[in-house]
Amino acid sequence: MAAMQVAGSLLCRLTREAPREPPPEPGNGFRRLSARLRALRPDDSSFARTEIHLLFDQLISENYSESDGVAPEDVNALLVQACRLVPLNQNHLVSKVSQLIHHLLNRLQVIVDEENLDFLLAYTISAIQQCGSWTHMAILQALAALVYCNGSKCQKYLPDLVGKTGLLMKLSDPAQSDPEVRRAAVHCMANLCLSVPGQPYLDEPYQSICFQTFLTTLQSPKLSDMDDVAFCMLLQNALKGIQSLLNSGKMKLTLTEELGALLAVLKKAMFHGLPGLNIEIPTVLYPTLLPQYDGRPLAKPQQSESCASRPTVNKKKKAKVKPKKVHQGEEEEKESNGETEAAPATSRVHLHKGNTQCPSSPGVQSLPLDGSGAAGKDRVSSPFSSASWKRVSSSESDYSDAEGGMQSKMRSYQAKVRQGALACFLSTIKSIEKKVLYGYWSAFVPDTPELGSPQSVSLMTPTLKDPSPKTRACALQVLSAIFEGSKQFLSVAEDTSDHRRAFTPFSIMIASSIRELHRCLLLALVAESSSQTLTQIIKCLANLVSNAPYNRLKLSLLTKVWNQIKPYICHRDVNVRVSSLTLLGAIVSTHAPLPEVQLLLQQPCSSGLSNSSSATPHLSLPDWKKAPSGSSLEETTINSPRSSSEPFWLVRRCISIVVLPKEDSCSGSEAGSATGSTYEPSPVRLEALQDVIFVADTANAILMSLQDKSLNVRAKAAWSLGNLTDTLIINMETPDPSFQEEFSGLLLLEMLRSAIEASKDKDKVKSNAVQALGNLLHFLQPSHTENPRFTEVIEEAIRALISTVLVEAAMKVRWNACYVWEAYLKILLFH
Repeated sequence: MAAMQVAGSLLCRLTREAPREPPPEPGNGFRRLSARLRALRPDDSSFARTEIHLLFDQLISENYSESDGVAPEDVNALLVQACRLVPLNQNHLVSKVSQLIHHLLNRLQVIVDEENLDFLLAYTISAIQQCGSWTHMAILQALAALVYCNGSKCQKYLPDLVGKTGLLMKLSDPAQSDPEVRRAAVHCMANLCLSVPGQPYLDEPYQSICFQTFLTTLQSPKLSDMDDVAFCMLLQNALKGIQSLLNSGKMKLTLTEELGALLAVLKKAMFHGLPGLNIEIPTVLYPTLLPQYDGRPLAKPQQSESCASRPTVNKKKKAKVKPKKVHQGEEEEKESNGETEAAPATSRVHLHKGNTQCPSSPGVQSLPLDGSGAAGKDRVSSPFSSASWKRVSSSESDYSDAEGGMQSKMRSYQAKVRQGALACFLSTIKSIEKKVLYGYWSAFVPDTPELGSPQSVSLMTPTLKDPSPKTRACALQVLSAIFEGSKQFLSVAEDTSDHRRAFTPFSIMIASSIRELHRCLLLALVAESSSQTLTQIIKCLANLVSNAPYNRLKLSLLTKVWNQIKPYICHRDVNVRVSSLTLLGAIVSTHAPLPEVQLLLQQPCSSGLSNSSSATPHLSLPDWKKAPSGSSLEETTINSPRSSSEPFWLVRRCISIVVLPKEDSCSGSEAGSATGSTYEPSPVRLEALQDVIFVADTANAILMSLQDKSLNVRAKAAWSLGNLTDTLIINMETPDPSFQEEFSGLLLLEMLRSAIEASKDKDKVKSNAVQALGNLLHFLQPSHTENPRFTEVIEEAIRALISTVLVEAAMKVRWNACYVWEAYLKILLFH
């Protein structure tokens, strides 16, 4: 017994001390197996077939990666040799070599060169024609890998593939008995349409053939023998194909029927699998004629949506819609890219009118959308990056139940369909004229629902209700693309008076849509938890603000946006802070000098910065209407005492972002900044500095207004000049002198001259002009006072101040002049 223990111990020691073999070098397995394969010669014996089978199995089972150092030319040579060893009458070997082609090209991300592609394409096409139907799935997978990014090199084989009687046309037909083969054929066609910049593209006849195939695929219902995952993948491939055609820039959607049919299927796919939604979309969406672009007057009544898009509604019977219960114990879904979804779709936010200040909380139920509404009316890294269509591996249809189960798997695939539809919609927007796109405005942009009617489905539906944050971001990017360049279209909106007509004018309909967009986007803002999606919401709002005609709309829209967005300039995510500054810049840059914006700029710095739901006590709609009877808003603002506490808080905030260390509340994810930096990241500082440039632009506008014939305009301009020069003084308190040094000396000289002339104007102008004059004298640097060009103007400014104190004028004017003169003398004594 003891001998056995000793022997066992010795054996264990010898085993432990045995020298280890060095780890295999990357690519060694491929090179060894490739050498064995190249040594074989065509042989139809059973022994040779067995050896080829074993070699193929070993090559397929090898664990490859792009970092293995396997040269693309070696892969090409191996695949050509493999096909030469397999005659087409050996179905099993043909299937196995097809698997090898698909596996190697995908795992090693190899694009086949033109010479070898010619041989391999001829082989696979012949294999489909001659081999049994059970091999078609594997052969089509190999074909898809071969034509990927090689469409321009396949011209010779296009008639055989996508001609009217081509192989892919037959196998992708909806009547195809094998749904997996049909899906694989559509996948091949989509890869064939993938464009490569700088290379020839598909000829026009083949573009149209492929487009019609993809469109038919999207229009066809799911067959009973096709499982849900396969159907989702079929739709993804068709959407990918259309997007590739549109992105090439060669595909032009000029026919109304063709564009309307595409938009209809995209709208349907946008909601594919979205919980609580069951709608019917017409086969074709038809546009509304737009008076902005064809010169017609606006008096003619317009329907709020196209007739083809409106479903028949029985007014006598209204189906009761029960809220869907939310199971609080249900796990949140994770998409295949590791992105955690924020909330179940049924608990996102309410779509009916309500308090936009409160985010949805767990347990709050919202009504699922149904088809009783208008059926036809519905980044940071971009959610539509090319990576979203990158080539998938051979295991694209494999999904382990351990990774989330069938329900989670289905939600993930359905979300990918919705994302693909939105990506395709974005490509469609970029490929058509804006005036054509806006004919379909009512089909995709929400309108204020009538009393008692459900919310119509639109691009705001996935924004508010989709459980996937990536899908919500995609929908918002599409909305942003629609808003870009929409100023002419939205310019007809009119909402300044109460509507009491028997019909709804087109201008009222557009104004109602703008109002509903503000409401829904602010709802999304307070409900969103994903920083990437939050950034897209704010960018979308900025595009809307830049194009909406607020001078023709009722007050308070900009105020609501302003109050909601102010807290986000201190958000922990740097991209959210950048987009928030962009939105604030869009508000202050509205094309008309709106009193609403002027009052917003007068808010103290602390107003509304605590949280997004805080009401702003300093500015509310009723307060604007409290002006004394007989006086206008402008006169009341001008004649009221100017507060010296924190004027132009936005400009002050932007200056502090540029030159001062960041606050602790902004120390979250700092993309684009050096680790441990005490200052804001470069993107935030750059966006703020765009807003600082606003000072110079404002100054030029004020100087022009000081020459106006109207006394009220000159008085308002002088008041604005006083506020602007207050901002210059505030900037002097910052430690960074760059702002003062880079401020245009010529502009400063013109501001001094204009203030001098304004100090000689009526008392209404003079009271603010002298204060501006004092601020400008305070702002002067030694480089200015030593400049001969400034000497004469400075002397004239001092004489103007003395004159204003001595001449007979209103007490307020003389007091301001004395106060300014005292401050200036103190500065002189200090220096």
